[in-house]
Amino acid sequence: MISRLWTTLLAACVTAALLAGQAVAAGGDYVVYGGTPNERAQVSAALDASAFDWDIVPARIAIRITSDPETYAVPGEICIDGRLLDTGRFAWAIVQHEYAHQVDFFLLNDTIRARLNTLLGGVDWYGFGSPHHLRGVERFASTLAWAYWPSTQSALRPEAKTDEAGGMHPARFRALMATLVDTAPVPTDFFRRAAFSFAPQRLRTLAFPGASQF
Repeated sequence: MISRLWTTLLAACVTAALLAGQAVAAGGDYVVYGGTPNERAQVSAALDASAFDWDIVPARIAIRITSDPETYAVPGEICIDGRLLDTGRFAWAIVQHEYAHQVDFFLLNDTIRARLNTLLGGVDWYGFGSPHHLRGVERFASTLAWAYWPSTQSALRPEAKTDEAGGMHPARFRALMATLVDTAPVPTDFFRRAAFSFAPQRLRTLAFPGASQF
């Protein structure tokens, strides 16, 4: 009886954590290059804080910690400014945002991108020439980061629906992703696409208020 009670309580706790988007999920297949021990630890902590299963990305991702002021993602690689990681938890959502681009690169196709762009309120997916927060690809990455780590400490916490991560309620986005990632064929041409995604400018400005635009 006691064993059954503990089992029920444990199951309830796990279910509650999953629904809240706070469960610790698989941390992904990646190798971190460069940076200090603390900076490398921040990368792992950021990905572990998310409930998203990063292991579904079918590639080993190279995460490079550099002194370059840009933080960005290309297929199979993420470059992160070490100074950003030095801010601690402020950087976690941005690390998640950049890894979310790998989800796009490796798991989405153009049909799914078009659907997500409409649902998330993007101008178009890559939106070259459009403000960062209006590009569908960036709204997707920020929404994924926020939906699977909806913490008050998230730098991507939206204040309005027009914000980069505000286009869809986290629970609805998680339910949608559960149907998409199992059905999306792995693209075969992603290396030929123009894919180069920067971290949100607003967050870079907040992290380094005295710096010019990177």
